Amino acid sequence: MTVLERLAESPFRPALVVTRPDRPRGRGRKLSPPPVADAARALGIEVDQPDSVNSDEARARIAALAPDAMLICAFGALIKEPLLSDYEWLNVHPSLLPRWRGAAPVERAIDAGDSESGVSIMRPTAEMDAGPVCLRRSEPVRSDDDYGTLAPRLARLGGDLLVQALEERPAFEEQLADGVTIADKITADDRRLDPARSPAELDRRVRALSPHIGAWVAGPGEDRTGVVRARPADDDVAPGGLEARDGRLLYGCAGGALELLEVKPPGGRAMDAADWLRGQGRSIA
Repeated sequence: MTVLERLAESPFRPALVVTRPDRPRGRGRKLSPPPVADAARALGIEVDQPDSVNSDEARARIAALAPDAMLICAFGALIKEPLLSDYEWLNVHPSLLPRWRGAAPVERAIDAGDSESGVSIMRPTAEMDAGPVCLRRSEPVRSDDDYGTLAPRLARLGGDLLVQALEERPAFEEQLADGVTIADKITADDRRLDPARSPAELDRRVRALSPHIGAWVAGPGEDRTGVVRARPADDDVAPGGLEARDGRLLYGCAGGALELLEVKPPGGRAMDAADWLRGQGRSIA
């Protein structure tokens, strides 16, 4: 949405936004449009939500507009031939390619402990995020960054870079063969905080998945207790154990413990761990 809003206020205002179909969302599974569709409509931009952007119908609607360029940001679906060759394409990718090609570059950068991330403007090809790059700019990853703080900065940077690419039309250069890493999609296994990992690793995992996906530990009764904020602790707690000490909530892991600062009970809202502990009474050691 940030990139779309930046484009809408520039000389390169989109004539059409193509996005995914409405899907069930939330507890009630109510059919809802993607956020970018709502944003486009609020900006007075036409919206198309085909089942497939590669379908004859979707391609015909695009062709009717005779676009000068096709712009991609977090589309999340494969664009195939002949559509891929029919137009000039520019893709906003939130990483310093060739590092972190794939679905979850922001999460993987935080999780890996990278000191910097960034945005690349690239031309899509049949191979995932392997196309040539025309602009690239870095953004520091702060020690306290989570997805919720880093992703918006990258989105703003991405919008500015995309407008710059459209204004200046810089030359494309092929990506280096060295340094390729893959940002795999976040899975259910990624969300579980593995007690075999160190406190620093688990702290990064929590920040990488907060607040949009969420990590979890097994709480009382083996319920999944979400972890929103945490920090490494020097305490010695059995790996996998969840203990209350001096009003603090600790999760045991390799070489120490992780102090859980903000948690999300099953079916509940995020709250300070101290408040959660008071509500647990004696169910936590």
